[in-house]
Amino acid sequence: MKYISIHLYRKMVNCALAEGVKLSVLKQLPTPHDALEGIQAVPADHFFELHEILDQALGPGFAIRVGQQMKIEDYGVLGLSWRTCSWAGEIFERSERYFKLLSDTYAFKVQKLGTSSVIHLLREPHRRGLELSNEATLSATVVVLQAMTETKISPIEVTFKHDPPCDLSSYTTAFGCPVLFNQPAYSITYHTSDLETRTAKADASINRFLVERVEEERLGLVVSANKVALDVEGLIRDALPSGIPSIRQVSEHMGMSNRTLARRLQENDLTFRDLIRKTQENVARDLLLNTGRTVSEIAFETGFAEQSTFSRAFKRWTGYSPLHFRNL
Repeated sequence: MKYISIHLYRKMVNCALAEGVKLSVLKQLPTPHDALEGIQAVPADHFFELHEILDQALGPGFAIRVGQQMKIEDYGVLGLSWRTCSWAGEIFERSERYFKLLSDTYAFKVQKLGTSSVIHLLREPHRRGLELSNEATLSATVVVLQAMTETKISPIEVTFKHDPPCDLSSYTTAFGCPVLFNQPAYSITYHTSDLETRTAKADASINRFLVERVEEERLGLVVSANKVALDVEGLIRDALPSGIPSIRQVSEHMGMSNRTLARRLQENDLTFRDLIRKTQENVARDLLLNTGRTVSEIAFETGFAEQSTFSRAFKRWTGYSPLHFRNL
């Protein structure tokens, strides 16, 4: 599953609130703004949809303004590791390691052209929200590099593949250089000497320690990507007393297409049918062992119309009839 760190999602919501977004707009969010505690990451499509909703609500340039609001502390241990790099451009040299903590959608490539260096953001936009996210990323690059070096290094050119907005004022303020649209790539160009600037807090030993912490957190974040499967199981469990839900019903509730949900489950080597069966079995086992409900009632609770059909399915799952299993 493609994911985005909850830190970035929360930052966007907070910036939108600061700009006066209506709470009714935030209620449209695929991951509710008031239910972010304990979440490490959100599905990337939820993040891109958030960009689209807020762009509509707050107008052109919101993604750029969010990027400008990023502080290096907002990135947690990742930001600390950036501060202790030896030189500014090192964060792109090691992007595969560093940026996994933010998302598995980022990829950067640095192209050195003598006195200038082009940083390519290799994220192809398949929807408007991804275009906006790319804008925010390049905007944040400016403030991150300035924070790392504690200097005012600035880009000399920025390019976007999509069409220009009707209002360019936020872009002009953020980049202070030519900003080109409908270009072949998403990129931000710096003087090579600026990217070779020593960082203000360069420390090789601290950097090694922090890189290890980044890797630990990245692995934890990837594990949390299984949350989609857990969310699907929860929705199935809630729906079973009313009948077995379809993948269309569940995917609509999660704010994604049938195909996207199926693909995300496949990334965890699961199918929707697998989760239906697993959830039915788990609910049935729990009710048989921990309640006094009849087999007929449990059949109903697990989405079966007839007790006999449930009993045959349960024996197929466990090798036991429901009553035999209860009495083991």
